Amino acid sequence: MNTIQLIGRPTIDPELRYTPTGMATTTLRMAVPRRKRNGEDQPPVYVDVVTYGAQAEAVAKYVTKGRRVAVTGRLEYREWKDQDDRPHSKHEVVADQVEFLDSPKQNGSPPADPADDTGEESY
Repeated sequence: MNTIQLIGRPTIDPELRYTPTGMATTTLRMAVPRRKRNGEDQPPVYVDVVTYGAQAEAVAKYVTKGRRVAVTGRLEYREWKDQDDRPHSKHEVVADQVEFLDSPKQNGSPPADPADDTGEESY
C-alpha cells in the first residue's frame, strides 16, 4: 500500500502550469511540523506535493503561502539528468485530495460571516 497523509503549510504560493497536453498542474512545497524531541521543537520536514487537473486549478486559486492544508496521496520517486548529464532524484507526493483547513483571507481579514465558513474545503 502506498498512501501518505500530511498536514502542513505551503512555503510559497503555488504556481499553476499546464503540461504539453493541456493538463493543469501545481507543485507546492509544504512545511510539515514534527513532534517535539526531549521537549524541544524540531525543524519542519519539507515535502513537495504535485496536483493535477481540476484539483490543481483549485489549489492555485485558493491555496496561499501559510494557509494550512491536509494532503492525502501517494509517494512517488523520479530520476532525471540535467543539461550537464548529472543525475538527480527526488521523492514527492502526488495528491489525491487536498483539504483547505484554514479559512481563506479576504483582503487580509477573516471571512465576512464565520458561521458560513466551516474552514474545510476539499478538492
